[in-house]
Amino acid sequence: MAEKHQIDARGSYCPGPLMELIARIKQAEIGDELEVLSTDEGSANDIPEWVKKVGHEMIESFQADGVWHVVIRKVK
Repeated sequence: MAEKHQIDARGSYCPGPLMELIARIKQAEIGDELEVLSTDEGSANDIPEWVKKVGHEMIESFQADGVWHVVIRKVK
């Protein structure tokens, strides 16, 4: 059964949030969702570009209260 994971990368600067995502996605199962919380605006661009490049699924990206929420699904 797919699980949801949250990666709190607030306070980390690019490429820190992306590197934390890459490390965690290796441990995740196919179908799992990973939500990255980041205060670095660059994450809103860097993470979707990486997701597209490696072939995972981008679920959503939005900002709330100064924090970017980037949600992806591991598909392979």
